[in-house]
Amino acid sequence: MSISETTRSRSPEETLRIAQDLLPRLPACAVLALHGELGAGKTHFVQGLAAALGIEQPVTSPTYTLIQEYAGDPPLTHVDLYRVQDENEALMLGLEDLFDDPVGIKAIEWAERAQALLPSATIHITLRHGAAPDERTIEIAWPGDATER
Repeated sequence: MSISETTRSRSPEETLRIAQDLLPRLPACAVLALHGELGAGKTHFVQGLAAALGIEQPVTSPTYTLIQEYAGDPPLTHVDLYRVQDENEALMLGLEDLFDDPVGIKAIEWAERAQALLPSATIHITLRHGAAPDERTIEIAWPGDATER
């Protein structure tokens, strides 16, 4: 059973702040599965995490490189599985090795394409378009053993 919380963002800046506010609540080696349609704000959410980690270089969607690593405290690994067809292809990327690394935040866009590979402690974050152009609903589903939220 997971514990879920929902918040609403009314602007891109607010989405960044929600991601920044989430960081202190994350375990040191968190895996974040980011879900949502194209343009829902997944990359923008990762940019907020990066800012909170003190990462100053631009954070863009790694759609073509698939995996981008950033030196932060802790480090951030940003994965985009949009171009990955299935779990076998994700395995060839070394996704499981990434999960074995005990340090850093791993943010995975289009994580549903490798659902069976995700650790049981994965935190699922779903971003949905709202009624207004910049409005988003952000749902965070914590693993069932998350008791210190």
